[in-house]
Amino acid sequence: MDITTQTDGGMATLKVVGRVDAIAMSKLEQAAGAAIEAGASRLVIDMRQVDYISSAGLRAVLMAAKKAQAVGGGIALFGLQPAVEDVMTTSGFATIVRITATEDEARALLSA
Repeated sequence: MDITTQTDGGMATLKVVGRVDAIAMSKLEQAAGAAIEAGASRLVIDMRQVDYISSAGLRAVLMAAKKAQAVGGGIALFGLQPAVEDVMTTSGFATIVRITATEDEARALLSA
């Protein structure tokens, strides 16, 4: 899994590519933590190129959300592939984190 981060003021966009599983989960947690430590309290996570997420990957998303909330921010995911969206919905994560179709929608949710 690869992650690139782009920060714009208090908002960071994390572009995730590959599988988010037990092997890669720490990379996502570290990227989210680094963005928050750099001053971004709102995280937009680009999931367009993620074709698989495991329970460990869900935990990484949850930890990122908790870190963002602890500093008065939040997270929003966008561009979920059907299989990933199914996991998010079935596991109940769709009620915990904000999920949108586009980056603009995710940014708007976090800017409100």
